[in-house]
Amino acid sequence: MKQILYIGVILVLTLLMSGCFTGVENTKKITDRDVERAIQEMERGRHETALTPYHDSLPAWREGKGFWVVDDRAAFIFQPSPSYNLDSLQLRGKRLSYVSHGTRRRVDNSEVVDVVFMCDSLRLVCSTGKSLADASRPSFAIPFLVDDDMVEHYARQLVGKTVWVKTSVWFDGAGNYKAGGRKFVPVVITAVKPGNDIYPLMVEFRDGDNEATLWMTTEGGSISGRDFDALFSMTDVRKQYPRITDETWQRIVDGNVAEGMTKEECRLAMGSPKNVTQLPDQGGLREYWYYDGGRYLFFVDGVLKEYR
Repeated sequence: MKQILYIGVILVLTLLMSGCFTGVENTKKITDRDVERAIQEMERGRHETALTPYHDSLPAWREGKGFWVVDDRAAFIFQPSPSYNLDSLQLRGKRLSYVSHGTRRRVDNSEVVDVVFMCDSLRLVCSTGKSLADASRPSFAIPFLVDDDMVEHYARQLVGKTVWVKTSVWFDGAGNYKAGGRKFVPVVITAVKPGNDIYPLMVEFRDGDNEATLWMTTEGGSISGRDFDALFSMTDVRKQYPRITDETWQRIVDGNVAEGMTKEECRLAMGSPKNVTQLPDQGGLREYWYYDGGRYLFFVDGVLKEYR
């Protein structure tokens, strides 16, 4: 669906930005930001996630609720105490247990929420800097901590499932790039674990004997384009494109392009371009797609003629 929207958006933006033209003097540059903004407007209110979203808020936290520490910098969100030295407090990989929360009045007379955790025998008090109203919103999160209930919520939905991965950029468990990744192939999800401060979920999967990892956000996360629906599909993506030949589809799976491929086929293979430049002239519509690293695709009337 998004590929079809992309083509329509390019045409609409071209008409809006160029007006009437007779040659290349009115050439306009359409960036990926223009395209994504238009697509989001068109899709707003129509997107349905494949997963059941996770909802929770501070007032509903029960005593003993667990949080995984994903960065040693978490030590500095806690108040100093004679029981520990913040500079040497190493918490990464440990599980904190929620105890309670309460408000504290600051010198400017505003009230902020403090949250109390236990880690082994240490009592840790986190100064959120948030009012009770702000801390009670579903979007509230404490930096460097990943909600254990949230991880389990998605693990129950995904572990053991066969899904189709949408990106060929795979990683190993240590976060290193893993060569040989393919897109739109079936994989089996083997585990969902706490991720990091940016991507709270680490999804492990298997492609035959090949094991790999992707980091994922939840729905509505601060990083767009990294939630489940952006990275995986519950159905075979190949079936959505019956007119693409098997030879071309294999190129797409491997992330390659060849002369004669359409813009839709190239976008499936390489993803959305960083920006697009259109050059209408008497010979037809010429279009450049630019990617990071100096890569580009050159189309004439929607057909790939040259690439790097």
